[in-house]
Amino acid sequence: MTWLSAALAALSGALMAVQGSVNSGLGKQVGVLMATLIVHALGTAFALLLLWLPFLRENKGGNLGRIPWYLYLGGVLGVGIVYLVAISIARLGVAVATTLIIVGQVGTALLIDELGLFGIHRTPFTWLKAAGLLLLAAGAGLLLRK
Repeated sequence: MTWLSAALAALSGALMAVQGSVNSGLGKQVGVLMATLIVHALGTAFALLLLWLPFLRENKGGNLGRIPWYLYLGGVLGVGIVYLVAISIARLGVAVATTLIIVGQVGTALLIDELGLFGIHRTPFTWLKAAGLLLLAAGAGLLLRK
């Protein structure tokens, strides 16, 4: 793993915490479902804008008909994620909600890695990884204590 890749992963985690917080705040103002729609509409507009930048373009559009159906579910999953994160942060606070979200992400990621789902390279499950997940869950439990 390179330092740049690790830094980018950490940056994405920081952006997720900020995004969840602003989405939750928007949800309080306009309702969570409307906030989810606004977030995705603006995200779509931004992605379209980025597609116009020549240095970001990838010419892979010819394969659309041969892509497995489940690989198109990211947008649908994104709606659920934005909605649930906004509700969770509003009810639990940013730190607790984010920690529980990460526990769910890591647990699911371990399963995806073990089974090699969605075209991902298979990475075997180890007891050391299980211990890491349990420690992460224990940390979430500590954050939940008042």
